[in-house]
Amino acid sequence: MLKPAGHTDKFIVEFDAAIEAHMDWTRRILRCAVLHTAPGDDVMSPVAHTLCQFGHWFRLNVERFEELDPESVPQVERLHQFMHDAMRSICADVMKGEAGRVFDLERFERSQSELLTLLARLKTLCISNAVRHDPLTGLPLRHGIERDYALCMKDARRNHTRVYVALIDVDHFKRINDEHGHPAGDLVLQQLAHTLKSVLRDNEPLYRFGGEEFLWLMRCDSAADAEKSASRLVSTIRETPMDALSFPMTVTLGMAQAGEFEELSSAIKRADVALYQGKLDGRDRYVIAP
Repeated sequence: MLKPAGHTDKFIVEFDAAIEAHMDWTRRILRCAVLHTAPGDDVMSPVAHTLCQFGHWFRLNVERFEELDPESVPQVERLHQFMHDAMRSICADVMKGEAGRVFDLERFERSQSELLTLLARLKTLCISNAVRHDPLTGLPLRHGIERDYALCMKDARRNHTRVYVALIDVDHFKRINDEHGHPAGDLVLQQLAHTLKSVLRDNEPLYRFGGEEFLWLMRCDSAADAEKSASRLVSTIRETPMDALSFPMTVTLGMAQAGEFEELSSAIKRADVALYQGKLDGRDRYVIAP
């Protein structure tokens, strides 16, 4: 999952620094061409693309780029290596007192141009994704729910499984804020999001739906599986200590099995009714809509 806004800001600063390091590397090549000075291992080594500052930084952050756009990662790696291979050939010719080949120069220019264009797109994608995520918990906000719901439903029809829309609401959250302060409330939401992600499967989207409420797209094979997952989540939250609280925190969960072609808004309304019933019944429980 993509990082919260603070992490994104730091990542963008590092991103810009890595690109600037790449441009410095390019300027050093010019000195080699004009002055015939040895350019260094990050140019002449057969694995120079792994030795340069940009290549090292990209490898350290490859998981972040795979989250953004997995198809772009091999493209970046390929273009970066092409650029280094072409420049190594050019510098080898220059150091021997020979003119570089037009083919190598054109390959370098083309690879570098495509690489910079791709990196600019990835940077824009990173910024736009940060806007779509909750800066407190790092969870996605509502923007992608409709798309993810449609994908879940399509997969469920194909594999004859079920999708439940579940609303998770923190019990007595106003009491938490009143007795412990809003910073403690924020910490509780952060820890709750972390606990929820540890309980849910990777293919089950989780969103911060608003305030102290979260939305979960549950995928399961049967109604019994759905009840088992819901019960496990409620009990896990109850049994997980919260650093900012002197009392156990609980949640109430309202869930509705989505009809085969039911719109998301309809399923959410039914889950919300079930959630309200759970609050009336005493909280710290799950209720499944009829």
